[in-house]
Amino acid sequence: MKFKTILPILTLLVALVGCNKPAGELVGAGKAKNFSEADPFGMLLIRKGSFMKGENTQSNLFTMPDNKIMSTVDAFWMDETEITNNEYKQFVFWVRDSIAMTLLVRAGAADEYADGLQFMVTPKEEFIEEIIPDTALNWAMTSKIPWNKYKTDEEVHAALRPLFYSDHTFNTNRMHYHYSWKNYDQAKLQQNKFDVAKGKYPDNARARVDSFWVDENGVIFDTTIIRKLVEPKDLYTECIINIYPDTMVWIRDFQYAYNDPKMLKYFSHEGYANYPVVGVTWEQAHAFCHWRTKIMQDNTTLEAQIYRLPTESEWEYAARGGRKMATYPWGGNYVRDYKGCFLANFKPYHGAYNDDTGNGPMAVASYRPNDFGLFDMSGNVSEWTMESYTPTASAIIHDYNPNHAYMARKNDPDQLKRKVIKGGSWKDVKDYLQCGARDYEYQYESRPYIGFRCVRSYIGE
Repeated sequence: MKFKTILPILTLLVALVGCNKPAGELVGAGKAKNFSEADPFGMLLIRKGSFMKGENTQSNLFTMPDNKIMSTVDAFWMDETEITNNEYKQFVFWVRDSIAMTLLVRAGAADEYADGLQFMVTPKEEFIEEIIPDTALNWAMTSKIPWNKYKTDEEVHAALRPLFYSDHTFNTNRMHYHYSWKNYDQAKLQQNKFDVAKGKYPDNARARVDSFWVDENGVIFDTTIIRKLVEPKDLYTECIINIYPDTMVWIRDFQYAYNDPKMLKYFSHEGYANYPVVGVTWEQAHAFCHWRTKIMQDNTTLEAQIYRLPTESEWEYAARGGRKMATYPWGGNYVRDYKGCFLANFKPYHGAYNDDTGNGPMAVASYRPNDFGLFDMSGNVSEWTMESYTPTASAIIHDYNPNHAYMARKNDPDQLKRKVIKGGSWKDVKDYLQCGARDYEYQYESRPYIGFRCVRSYIGE
């Protein structure tokens, strides 16, 4: 009896569902649903908006400022603070353990370590010693890497020897990260436009990319090649880079100064764990973003945008905290609050670094955030952006998601390898702290006053 009562209801429901998606009509592929992106850990959502890009006032340092333009940017996620030593160490340890596992497996030091790598395309005998190939590291096995047996076990010693100097100290020169990226700047060239009528790339299609390799001494080499474009994989650059920060910048960049304690301990000691990482080139920051994307994709099924460095416009918009004409991230035109306290870590006066309570870099989030909740958008350390530097960028960039990025190749002149840095640092005067102020450094240089933070484009509006 109950079944006879329910049957008409079920029939009606089936009919209603069928009416919503009639057969033979355009109904779309898959199930359309409202997508809500989860908050990335340690990041804040910077909602879309418009702002006046460029310097608010003409300073003594920037006597010929770039023209101001009204610009609009899409929403994006941004790191709440600069990348810290502790966070960058996760990258360093990942590379270190990847190489160690590869060497152990390659040498057959112990069968149990073979489970630490999931081989995909490259057989063991074709490994380059210092580089982990296209494999997924099983982090459950890393705790079993026998670091403590390096001096006592001959087999382990022989396998891990490339990672150590003769005095048994760790060889940071072997910290090579191998990754690839697609050169979209080559894909967008008119000569490389895919011919849909013929179903192939034009016969004269060429991709200009870099090629990397390592010699038997572990030295990285690269050169620019021009490759015939036949399929999308021809657009990829395979990159090999040493990712360990250059700790010598503390004594190299400051002559006749005693910065040896920071040279020895700034990156390695736990006391500096929450300080911004420095001594990292733009190229190393780019590799970090790729690795961060990789570990996210390896550990989640969520389809998300890649991690990357911010565009100059994204950085400046975020620094202003929603205030279209803000000179500084805190909104005012002065570097002190109403009590006379400095609002950022910079160089207030000649030789008086500690008047703002900090001599050099300070722990991230030591000062109040801006209205978006972002810390240290001025001072502490300057920050890499993805953009190439030109003094008159406003004359060529678009007003919607402005970006002047160029992935310089090995054979390009140094002028094309200049990248925009923003925010000013602990060793800069207040003029560099303005949201619209801009400077540059070469992508292969590292400094004790330049760090970075990541962004990730937001999916949707």
